[in-house]
Amino acid sequence: MASFVTEVLASSGKLEKEDLSCKISKMSRKVEDAKEEVCDMINKRYSDFLPSLQGSEELMIQVDEVSKEMEILKNCIETEVQQNIHVAVDEYAKLKQQLEKNTIIITMLGHLKEFHNAKEDFNKALLDKKYVDAANHLERARASVDSLKGWKTSQLPLLSALSSELTVQRENLIYHLGDEWKRLVIWKLPSSKEPAGLKSFLKVELNLTYGSSKDGEPTPPALLRSVLQALAIQGDLQHKIKLFSQVLLKTMLKPLVVYPSLSVRVTEQQGEGIILALQCLEESQEERSAPSQVYSKLLLVLKTLHSHLLDVSIGDKKLSAILGGLIWEEISKCIIHECLLYSIPTNSSQLEKYNTVIKETEEFEKSLKEMEFLQGDSTDLLKYARDVNCHFASKKCKDVIVAARKLMTSKMHNTVKITPDYKLRLPKLPAPGSEVKVKVKPEARKEEMTIENSKQLSPWSLSLPACRISESVQQLMELALNTLCEAVGSSTQCALQLFFTVRNIFQLFYDVVPTYHKENLLKFPHLAAIQHNNCMYLAHDLLTLGHHFRAHLPQPLSEGVATFVDMVPGFRKLGAQCFLAQMNVQRAELLERLSTAHNFCNLDDEDNYIAASKAVRQVIHQLKQLGTVWQDVLPVGIYCKAMGNLLNTAITEVISKIMMLEDISSEDGEHLHTLCQTIIEECPLVFIPLAEENKNKKYQEEVPLYVKKWGTFKELVIVLRANLQEIVDRWADSKGPLALEFSSSEMKNLIRALFQNTERRAVALTKIK
Repeated sequence: MASFVTEVLASSGKLEKEDLSCKISKMSRKVEDAKEEVCDMINKRYSDFLPSLQGSEELMIQVDEVSKEMEILKNCIETEVQQNIHVAVDEYAKLKQQLEKNTIIITMLGHLKEFHNAKEDFNKALLDKKYVDAANHLERARASVDSLKGWKTSQLPLLSALSSELTVQRENLIYHLGDEWKRLVIWKLPSSKEPAGLKSFLKVELNLTYGSSKDGEPTPPALLRSVLQALAIQGDLQHKIKLFSQVLLKTMLKPLVVYPSLSVRVTEQQGEGIILALQCLEESQEERSAPSQVYSKLLLVLKTLHSHLLDVSIGDKKLSAILGGLIWEEISKCIIHECLLYSIPTNSSQLEKYNTVIKETEEFEKSLKEMEFLQGDSTDLLKYARDVNCHFASKKCKDVIVAARKLMTSKMHNTVKITPDYKLRLPKLPAPGSEVKVKVKPEARKEEMTIENSKQLSPWSLSLPACRISESVQQLMELALNTLCEAVGSSTQCALQLFFTVRNIFQLFYDVVPTYHKENLLKFPHLAAIQHNNCMYLAHDLLTLGHHFRAHLPQPLSEGVATFVDMVPGFRKLGAQCFLAQMNVQRAELLERLSTAHNFCNLDDEDNYIAASKAVRQVIHQLKQLGTVWQDVLPVGIYCKAMGNLLNTAITEVISKIMMLEDISSEDGEHLHTLCQTIIEECPLVFIPLAEENKNKKYQEEVPLYVKKWGTFKELVIVLRANLQEIVDRWADSKGPLALEFSSSEMKNLIRALFQNTERRAVALTKIK
């Protein structure tokens, strides 16, 4: 019966796995039995040498039968079982797909349930003012909606409704949190129409209320903590704190830095909260607050905020760290530009006292780090305080340049007298440590005394001649000296900055003064003379200025860099160019006045004589004016050369005009003589370089030394009144004084113009060779 069932199952292709296992097991046993018999036969055959042919044949038949059964079983597996495997795979795939679909539906239903539960919990927490729980429940609901959006099979209308509900509930929560924030943190600010100033800041108040907290509850109160943490969960805290920080900076922190008279009043109301208000205790005489005052006022505000508002953990950091990140950069810049900048010493002797400010800054930052307002080791504020040497040099340089430019653009006509015994008032400097005293042997000293020349230079040999310079230029030199004194004993970087600032002062003078005063220097000869003296004075002092300070300055200045000698030629050239430009202006005016004399011809005509006489008078008047303007201003040598050059220009023009005349009547000659005699008599009187009149006679007598054509002009005046014989006698065969001033052709032309064509004139002309 069992065999029949087996055959039926086998023929229908439904052979069970157990039947196969049973057959395989039986087959294994038969194989084992065959293996044992074969082994036994082999042992008997080759080991025991027993004849077993008949047994071997039977055994071979048995092995063949087993092999056939195995082959049949193998075919059964391959043909019947494997034919049905594809059908099984398709069935399993359909079942798996159905299972996955059911799983998705169950998961979606789970998310919907989670959303519903989260929303219910949210509503309950919001009513109980458990804002952190409400925010977390809202995040659960958001997570459920996000999960539903991830399934492609989700129904869009359903998702849209859930998203809208989520948005509405989030806005509802944000509204409640904002309402609580406004109730707990209350600002009282001045009207926006009111101008910003000290009085408006006195109306600023910050009220931090406790809400419904109980007495003895630690600060910040639980309600405030809950609001802040809920805002953080919803991602709106950063926006709230940013707005708070902007108001705090603008209306409280910055005014405390800028206005020295402002302070903070902290009033604690029992069980209600705390009030921070700005007040003005007294009008401060100081324009800027001291760093210690600024730090104490800011710390009072920040400590109060930390204990009553900001000591709340948001994730892995405190709320104070968030606020610090928002305000620190701006408030540190404000402290630097409105406080520390003005606390930098103006004198190098005060630099050591500045260590107190550095320590105060370190303590200020240490307190901020303890409250977690600050992160990291060093900030721009502390770096600025520690770099006081650089800032001192920069501030000093800026102040020096500003002061120098103010002096350069001031009026030049306020002058001071410089005498030959003038010396640059150099400060006493400590002896440089690098100097080594060299002992001089007595023999060498004796030898020096014997070699010394008995003739010595005058003590005024290398002195600046007496003149007048602008008072502003003398002050400019004193400013340069004081700045170089500050460089002595300073750090290398500071000394370099100060030294090159002094060089910049003189370079600025070179560039600014000629441009700024350009019109006045051309218009007023007095200012041109002063500018000339200013440049020569600066060039004179710059020759030795660097040498005096070089040994007392740090390297590389002490190695030869500290010099101003390279600027000397530029200043000398600048002064000379300025004065020469004024000389050209005066020379042009003289020639223009003489051009109105109608070339000194036909002076027998009254109008021509009046015009010529007026031109000569104007020239003399101009020279007198210049002589008076330049008196006691220019050095005597420069004065005489300048006046001599201008007078020489005038008489050279007069000589050329007279020499060009072809016919000079006796009356014309008399008029010309009169005009020229006026020049000879009055022009020397314009040489008045000194204020003391009795000392000017010497220079008036030395006019021929400064006026190149003076001798020529005097000879011309003599010729205008002389007869032919006197002219021939003064010529003296080209050896007389007349021959020294005129050429033979010039003299012949003059004789032809003065005398009529007679035998006597012809004889005289033959003697002019």
